[in-house]
Amino acid sequence: MKSLWAAISGIIEGNEEPLHRAKTEIFEETRIPEVKIGLLRAASQMRVDSPQYVNHEWLVYPFLFSVKDPVIELNWENSEYRWISPSEITQYRTVPSLDKVLASLL
Repeated sequence: MKSLWAAISGIIEGNEEPLHRAKTEIFEETRIPEVKIGLLRAASQMRVDSPQYVNHEWLVYPFLFSVKDPVIELNWENSEYRWISPSEITQYRTVPSLDKVLASLL
């Protein structure tokens, strides 16, 4: 969603496991390899209404990762990034329900 802040995300392909897709998306969007990330927490899947389409919702699988010595190389999907504390999320214009997804992991 152009011009909105978001977490790293993607679309699950076929019978792919959500955790595998999350790790793939982290690499694709930041170039951080799997060996530098660690899963801290996973939350229950959530349904989020999509403002783009009438009567459409997204099924979100929230994951929280730690990262060791990150060197970020953004891909074409992103224009900038920031590391923020969870309490700062309300200061940003974000994709729908990002604050709720984050809260589910804390």
